This record gives sequence, structure tokens and C-alpha cells, in this order.
Amino acid sequence: MAIVSIDLGTTNIKVAVYNSNLKLLSMDSENVKYLRDEDMVEFDAEQYFDTLLSTIQRCCLSSSISMPYDITQIVLTGQAESLVVVDKNGKSLRNGISWLDMRSKEECEELKNAFNGQMCYRTTGQPAIIPTWPITKILWLRRHEPEIYSQVNKYLLLKDFIQFRLTGKIYGEYSIYNFSHYFDITRKKYWDDILSYCGVKEEQLPPLIEPCTNIGRITKAVAEKLNCNLETTVNVGTLDHFAGMIGTGNIKEGIISESTGTVLSIATMIKSPVFDIESVPCHYGPFKDTYVLLPVCESGGVSLEWFKKNFIADQSYGEIDKAFQKKPIPNEIIFLPYITGVNAPDYNENASGVFYGIKVKHDKLDFALAVMEGVSHLLKENIDCIEKSGIHTKTVISTGGGARSEIWSQLKADITGYTVAIPENEEAACLGAAMIGAVSEGIFRDYTEAVEKCVSIKKLYHPNDDEKFRKRHELFRMLYNQICPVYEYEYDIENSKDRN
Repeated sequence: MAIVSIDLGTTNIKVAVYNSNLKLLSMDSENVKYLRDEDMVEFDAEQYFDTLLSTIQRCCLSSSISMPYDITQIVLTGQAESLVVVDKNGKSLRNGISWLDMRSKEECEELKNAFNGQMCYRTTGQPAIIPTWPITKILWLRRHEPEIYSQVNKYLLLKDFIQFRLTGKIYGEYSIYNFSHYFDITRKKYWDDILSYCGVKEEQLPPLIEPCTNIGRITKAVAEKLNCNLETTVNVGTLDHFAGMIGTGNIKEGIISESTGTVLSIATMIKSPVFDIESVPCHYGPFKDTYVLLPVCESGGVSLEWFKKNFIADQSYGEIDKAFQKKPIPNEIIFLPYITGVNAPDYNENASGVFYGIKVKHDKLDFALAVMEGVSHLLKENIDCIEKSGIHTKTVISTGGGARSEIWSQLKADITGYTVAIPENEEAACLGAAMIGAVSEGIFRDYTEAVEKCVSIKKLYHPNDDEKFRKRHELFRMLYNQICPVYEYEYDIENSKDRN
């Protein structure tokens, strides 16, 4: 018997096969292909699903389970906001629109003018309306592609679409819809007012269910394609950040975890929704009637991915990490990591990336180190906001690709003042999804037992008590505050060009 975890990632689709004791048998991944044109970032949803199936096939083939594969559950996790619109037959009407897509800035402004910000926050848990949210893309479709808009039978998020293609059933689970900006997180229902404004009928949206719900068997066609038994079921799982929380043992109050993947996310569990902490998003959690404070910085790990791809493509991340051992840490360069989307806690969609303090002696490694440090400053900014809720701990559990870097992990410890704990299992989201499946199957009686059996810490990075790191953070904050008027000035110039 096996459990298959699927992480519907932004950069990669990941598949992992676990046995009934949650021992990892195999793991595989495949890059996601995008079509980019300035602010527009799209993907072929049908191709995404086909890529997923081929990745599952390869992963199962390399595992020790015999054919036909005895898979008890396929558990999903992954990204939230990417939008797929389908017709009455469930076929996508156009390319999917990635959460990375920034085309809907004007629609954001329109919605901001139409809906009071505090009301939006207390309804959706999101402190700002930003182009990432699907509601802004739906309004964009209405304005710019009315022929597509008129044909839409269902507005789906990516995980909904994959669930449908695997089972033939359409559902949306609460933790994903936290990011739609049309989900009321306290009433656990769609927000009628904003949907009505954008011309969306509730029947055009999937029925909502609790996270971690088993929705039933895969279709015969999928079973034949994957060469697995017809009894295989699909569990909707939860958001990738929340699956990562489960996979690191962050399942109760008083624990903070962070993940530096494509985005930087910080998470802590709370018993009831909190709306009185400025700029901290509040979400419906992975378990029934739980909530999570979850600030997200979209220019997280993608900042280092961008820099490596364009300036150090000939070196691996491991080689870059080793090269840093000869560098002073921190160096003199400060980096503001605002290269895509928006970052909590500022939510400044006009911000852009900045390198400050450049001198002739600096080389590409100094810039790479500055990128790591800049993301670490964002981590501290958001932890400081979370602390205002009364949550205090001495340790932050760290996962994602960034956790593989010793230099980056130590920087996070030094800048935040927290001990950074690295779990034994690096793929926390996949493990967390497998734990969801195991609890659902009764292998573990609850998540507490699952954590006791499956989660362990392999390394701790303790902060250096050094005044220079506090000063560096003050400089980071000062630089951002001083440059904000420049961002606004640039925005005004661009707007005046558009009007002319």
C-alpha cells in the first residue's frame, strides 16, 4: 500500500511515493512551463495536467511498489491563486493565469475604490487587494476578454482543476480559497458582494469543503493511464504552506515556521481569527475551524533564482554556498527584494528591487549574498509583526530550498535573533500531504501521533549576538522608507504615459 503526495508547485510539479509507514520510496519533479509577455504570465492547464500524470508514472516506476500500483490515496497540495476557466465540459477556455501574473493592476485600483479596505480585511483576512488575487483576474477577463468571460461555466483554481481531472468531481477547499479574495473566512462561504460586482454567479464556482477531505475514487481513464487500482482515492489536501506546517510539526499555537521556496512564507497557528494586527494576513487553517497567520513575500526565493539564472548560471547553489565562506558576512550591499509581486508587510505593488552600497570591489557573489540577506530582512519584518499578536518563541522551523543553504540559514538566525531549526525531511509539503493521507486512512490516530512518528530536526543554527545585524536591519528599513517616494513618483510617470 502506498500514498502519493503531489505538490502543484509554481516552479516544479513534485510527486512523492510513501509506504504505509511514511518511508519515502521515490520522488520526482518536472519544471512548469510558462508563457510570459511583460506583466502577463500564463500556462497551458491541459499540459500541466499531462505533465503531472507523466511525473506520477515515473515516480511510481522508480518506487518499489509492484504493478498495478496499490495506491490507497493521492493527496494534493500546492499553490493557490492560479486561475483556470473551463466550459461546461470541463475543458479550459484559455491558458491558465498564474499567480505571478500582474496584468490586473487597474482592476485592483477599481476594487479598492469600490470596497472598504477594513471590510475586505475582516472578510477575506487579506490586508490588501493585489494583482495576485483571482478576483482581479476575473474582472480583467470581463473587461478585456468578454467573449471568453461569457463562456465560462466554472472559475477554478489550479488545484480544483487537477482534482476534477483526476476524479471527475469539482470541489474547492477552504484553505486554497483564502487567496481568492472572494472567500469569507469566518462564515466559510463565498463573499457575495465582491462576486456580484464582478458579475460572477455562485454556481460558476465549485462547492466548498473542508481541507484534507477525501473526495472519492479516480476515474477509470486515470487509473488506466497510471496503471493503478480503481480503489485509489483523491484527498484534496491543503495549501502547500499548510502542508509544510504539518510536515514540520507546526500544528498548534506557539510555533512559527517559514518556507523559502519561490515565495517566502511565515506561518503560525491560532485558535480564532485575528484582525487587529496591522498587515498580517489571517487564513482559515488546514484543520476544521482553525486559523493561521500567514504573511507571504512573493519576492522570496525567486529573488535568488532570478539572480543565479542571469548572473551565476555556471555554478550550482552548493558551489555558491561554499564560495561564500571566503566572503565577509554580511557585506556592504543592501538588497531590497521587490522584484515580483508584492511583499508582506508593506504590500507595495509599486515597489521594485534595489541594490544599495555598490563599490568597485564588489563581485557577483557579493550581490548574491546581498539577495539572501535581503530576503532574511523580510523574514524579520514579518516575524516582528506576528510577535505583536502575543506569539513568542525562540525557534523558527525553516523549510524550502533556502533551508539547504548553511549561509542563508545562519543569516536568517543572525538577523531575526531566532534559532533556525532545519527538519530532517527537506520536502516538508510532500511529507505533510502524506501525513494527511495517513491520518485519513487511520494509520495514525491523529496529527499529534503523525508528528511524533514522522518529524525530526537535523540541525540548529543559533544567532550570533552581534550588534551589526541589528544595525543592518535598521539600514534595510531606512532604505525602503526613503525610497518609497521614488516608487510613487515612478508610478505617477507611468500612469501619465498611459493616459497620453
